Amino acid sequence: MRALVYTGPNQMIVTDQPRPEPGEGEVLVAVHAVGICGSDMHAYHGHDDRRPAPLVLGHEAAGLIASGPRKGARVAINPLVVDPDCPAALAGRPHLSPTRAIISMPPRPGAFAEYVTIPERNLLNVPDSLSLRDAALSEPVAVSWHAMRIGLERLGQPAPRVLVQGGGAIGVAAALIARHMGAASIHLAEPHAGRRAMLEGEDGIETFDPLAHDPGESAFDLVIDAVGAVATRQAASRMVRPGGVIVHVGLLPGQEGYDIRRITLQEITITGSYCYTPDDFAAALNALAQGALGRLAWVEARALEQGPQAFADLDSGRVDAAKIVLEVR
Repeated sequence: MRALVYTGPNQMIVTDQPRPEPGEGEVLVAVHAVGICGSDMHAYHGHDDRRPAPLVLGHEAAGLIASGPRKGARVAINPLVVDPDCPAALAGRPHLSPTRAIISMPPRPGAFAEYVTIPERNLLNVPDSLSLRDAALSEPVAVSWHAMRIGLERLGQPAPRVLVQGGGAIGVAAALIARHMGAASIHLAEPHAGRRAMLEGEDGIETFDPLAHDPGESAFDLVIDAVGAVATRQAASRMVRPGGVIVHVGLLPGQEGYDIRRITLQEITITGSYCYTPDDFAAALNALAQGALGRLAWVEARALEQGPQAFADLDSGRVDAAKIVLEVR
């Protein structure tokens, strides 16, 4: 089968690989579309010891079941593989299970390939109204859905003023979900001019360059930090209102930036947000199927064979799109 293989830092090739064989409880999925995630870029740079070369990356995928009784079913892949009997899974929080694993990390090859294996319980049916390309967005949208959901739960306030930091796929999806969930106002901070321009047609979302514009102290009830850098943590500390909530989603390295004194004196809540629950994933897929997140003009599709160039273009900042999806079929 054709596969896009990470062979070393800043090196990707399209080559032939053996087709994987499903194990007990698993099925083979013929991949139709798979997104490039920030974690894939992290591995591409050689910065992820959990993803050693050579390796097939990719975990944001949709396709057709190619084996078993459900052969031919259109499905989105939840890439988090968890022991269903562990206490975290039984409590409805499998994403926090110590047994969690994800495709694209050994021993599970990823989905930048014609086929991938996955436990059947990790597959969600995709309605005919939704393209498999767009269904591949379910995973990153689920990350954003989870972040917005827990942020609103901790805030306990309807119609909040929301700041989203970062115009990548997680940030853009978070802004669109905030609109869907009834935010009073949504501001998205993104220094890349092309990404800001891409969102100009989205009603109710105001973009700005954080290097040139400062909304001011206490301007927002809820901040979604989809970057996770020192600068965004500093800005979030200052721009969230007293009693407000910061949801930290970004995974850039470092711990500095938060103004702990202000956070203490103003009773600001900071919460981490990691992945999603199965309910979040299903809600994200349903929102995409219902068209609740708009035109999805922030997505660019390329063929699997263009994968090496897509990684190079993302690395150099030549891509305006918040998400590149590679089409395998």
